[in-house]
Amino acid sequence: MRALVKDGNGEGLTMRDVPVPEIGPEDVLIRVRRTGICGTDLHIWNWDDWARRTVPTPLVVGHEFAGEIAALGAAVPGLSVGQRVSGEGHVIGRSSRAARGGRFHFDPETRGVGVNIPGAFAEYLRLPAFNVVPLPDEIDLELGAILDPLGNAVHAALSFDLVGEDVLITGAGPIGIMAAAVARHVGARHVVLTDVNPARLALAGRLVRQLTTVDVGRQRLDQVARALGMREGFDVGLEMSGAGAAFDQMLDQLLMGSKLAMLGIPAGAVPVDWARVVFKGLTIKGIYGREMFETWHKMLAMLQSGLEVRGVITHRLPAARFAEGFAAMRSGEAVKVVLDWT
Repeated sequence: MRALVKDGNGEGLTMRDVPVPEIGPEDVLIRVRRTGICGTDLHIWNWDDWARRTVPTPLVVGHEFAGEIAALGAAVPGLSVGQRVSGEGHVIGRSSRAARGGRFHFDPETRGVGVNIPGAFAEYLRLPAFNVVPLPDEIDLELGAILDPLGNAVHAALSFDLVGEDVLITGAGPIGIMAAAVARHVGARHVVLTDVNPARLALAGRLVRQLTTVDVGRQRLDQVARALGMREGFDVGLEMSGAGAAFDQMLDQLLMGSKLAMLGIPAGAVPVDWARVVFKGLTIKGIYGREMFETWHKMLAMLQSGLEVRGVITHRLPAARFAEGFAAMRSGEAVKVVLDWT
């Protein structure tokens, strides 16, 4: 089968033939149809310090996918060949306190599909049946291929009650834009999205209804907030950028007793004025991945009830043109790239 492989020889990936994975009794073999390129995949492409420390080579990479079941292990119940599916890319252990307590997303033995174990940038993927997520009829394969990042956005956005609240989101990448769409969908009052990339903000403004976008390189966020009638500040913050300056600005704009979910990963250590956190009585929650599997249930239900996020897909390419997709992501031209493996 064709697959994108990281050989460990510097920048890039190689498309080459590798064996079709063999499945065990509790596994599923998935015929991959669509995949999304993620920021993690860019780290692996660039072969930065994190990737060199983390990724065993050679490895088939990629973890955002959708396709159909091609074969079932002998002990797999409740699924069928030909069924349309996506799947959770965090493969857990079963022995930790977190896993045995049903808090699967906190399992310290977690391995990442396409990061630690063979991934989805291939014609076939082996996945534990436990991780398989069937797709409802309303959700096509293209949307199925971006459920992983949408799940990150949903996990962050639904960490706190948003109904009637004023929400500040820093970072207009795909997850930030989708988080804004989720906040509007569940009933936030004002949703403000900040960035320094006018093209990303323009895309967000077209995709998300009644969204206020702020180019913080040109506009003052406090003036925008006052114009919207927020005299005290924002009730909930979602930090999606990983930029220290954005986090610092977030602390300024949150009101007393507000809540902050942090998903963006800084490139290095970021100084924090913890006195502001203490005196404002802030609640801060770190977000990694999705809650398994409550987040999946919530996001599928919201997509079925009208949540619109397809607009974050700006590039659609056949898998053979993967290098163009990575170039568009690296340049900032693309928000989300989906590769077609059919």
